[in-house]
Amino acid sequence: MYREIKELIISSLELEDITADEIGDEETLFGEGLGLDSIDALELGVALQKKYGVKIDSQKNDLTDHFANVKALADFIHNLQMQGKSA
Repeated sequence: MYREIKELIISSLELEDITADEIGDEETLFGEGLGLDSIDALELGVALQKKYGVKIDSQKNDLTDHFANVKALADFIHNLQMQGKSA
């Protein structure tokens, strides 16, 4: 799932200068890491919902933790799928 998420980040955000292999599983996605911003977070959230059939509540306080890196995103999506709930 990590590679799928990396490829989704690249395609949904149109990051042409990076490959999935260049994104570390625990590399910070926002700020000094990959350099994503809040607009990117919204676009990525929509792409994740479409690809994995989950509902992400943008009002939840812990979303920044779930979007911290690829590993956290994979765990978050996996848990949502297992629970069949929205977060």
